[in-house]
Amino acid sequence: MARITGLLVLFVLAVSPAYAQQRPVYMEDMTWMEIRDRIQGGATTVIVPIGSVEQNGPQMTTNKHNVIVRYTAGEIADRLRNTLVAPVIPFSPNGRINPPEGHMQFPGTISITEDAFTRILEDVAASLKQHGFRTICFVGDSSGSQNVQSHVAERLTNKWQSSDVRVINVSDYYTNNGQEAWAEKIGTKTPNPGAHAGIIDTSELLAIDAVSVRSSQLGKRKDSDYRTTGAAGDSSMASAEHGRRFLSLKIEAAVKQIESGSYRAR
Repeated sequence: MARITGLLVLFVLAVSPAYAQQRPVYMEDMTWMEIRDRIQGGATTVIVPIGSVEQNGPQMTTNKHNVIVRYTAGEIADRLRNTLVAPVIPFSPNGRINPPEGHMQFPGTISITEDAFTRILEDVAASLKQHGFRTICFVGDSSGSQNVQSHVAERLTNKWQSSDVRVINVSDYYTNNGQEAWAEKIGTKTPNPGAHAGIIDTSELLAIDAVSVRSSQLGKRKDSDYRTTGAAGDSSMASAEHGRRFLSLKIEAAVKQIESGSYRAR
């Protein structure tokens, strides 16, 4: 009986996704030797996930972007194969700090200047290049990071052309992913589904980390509500089911753009 029990335990471990992932994609969960071996084995593409810490209405925690982009980056890497994921860059430009503007008008938001953000991206990319990565992909989940990502990616690609290293701003992940069209197609009747802290944002977080969503605070917000709620969208119909589809659209858009070689920002 003991032998049978032992075999059952081994079987459960063998089919467990956590155990079966012998070659993880998240660099922060690997030793330096494991990373070295993966690079030497052909994993020369790396995803650099870029998030943000900001207010997300009364219903979502300030870490929303970081949670989402870490998950999506892992999915993108899995689909591309021979791809690793760098640790999330958790901060983005979120408006002037003093006097505050934009998201900085809400407690909990952390903003960095575009100059500081530029230097962070440049140094992270240079570090990854030094270790042997040849395709470096910026995947940003927040609007505040998009322009800087694009400029840095283009500049570094030109600078490192002789080294055969490309830095890609994966713009389709954020701007050309078909999410709003799908929201309209399924008949949510939600005006501006892509509005801040609306149905798309909230559904994505519900699908990944439901404990970070205060379900009792879901509701319809208008642009005029932004100053008092930190939200401008309707989250009343948000669901984990919708979120899984919204996430898959972003992931599919990113994979397609990286594989196609279409790297210019749109």
